[in-house]
Amino acid sequence: MRFLPSSLDPAVVASIDDRLETLTVTERVAIPWAVESGSRAWGFPSPDSDYDCRFVYVRAPEDYLGPWPRRDVLETPLDAVLDVNGWDLVKAVQLLVKGNATIVEWLESGIVYRGDEDFRDGLRALASDVVDRGALVRHYAYLGSRQRDRWEGGDVSLKKVFYALRPAAVLRWLRVHPDASNPPLDLLTLLAQGEASSTVQDAVGELVALKAVTREMGTGTAGAAIGRFVTEELELAHGGTRGLEEAQCSRGEARERAEQYFRAAVRTFAPADLVGA
Repeated sequence: MRFLPSSLDPAVVASIDDRLETLTVTERVAIPWAVESGSRAWGFPSPDSDYDCRFVYVRAPEDYLGPWPRRDVLETPLDAVLDVNGWDLVKAVQLLVKGNATIVEWLESGIVYRGDEDFRDGLRALASDVVDRGALVRHYAYLGSRQRDRWEGGDVSLKKVFYALRPAAVLRWLRVHPDASNPPLDLLTLLAQGEASSTVQDAVGELVALKAVTREMGTGTAGAAIGRFVTEELELAHGGTRGLEEAQCSRGEARERAEQYFRAAVRTFAPADLVGA
């Protein structure tokens, strides 16, 4: 599967495609999932926002059996436009069980450079089974509070506003959806599904429009409605709102389920020309 909005620069997309394809050859891996992460996927890019491509890769089964584990991260040169790097499936699964929110976000990105739908659905199902909602809450509460504490009166960095606002919106979504652990990536969708007030949604929509014509490090006014929303959601999260801290299953059960998934996924999605080589 592949989904690329027309707003993406075709030349940059071609460069991302080239980097991904080169990695499959030089590193002898398969890349069944590669998406955009960051402000473009979150729904509030600036004209000069860079491209943050993130991917999950799978090695041949034999590569997971040696006494010296291979690197679990692949990176390409960072420049002013491109930030392309990814995780080995083993790292993604391990961190998922530990409650890391990053892989959950990658699975919900609406900008897909290359993707196997079965791979995404399988990893989503694992996430649904093993993700610790309490860990997600702590993660987003920490991120939001760190940025909210940097706000000053009057004009503030729009980037800081959004980096506090989105975690607050995720916390709201998790509170409204007590049986789910896969919040959407897009900010306006988060607010709508999280049943934020129309006042907040309208204010955020105006801020998104402003950031769309403002350089990445530009400034603006967050507004009272957004400030209250962020503060209230962070306070609720730090207060341990009932129902947010419940894990989907025990750590032992999560590890067992993750191990079963990992073995099956490696057999299915490893590079076809290297399986059994």
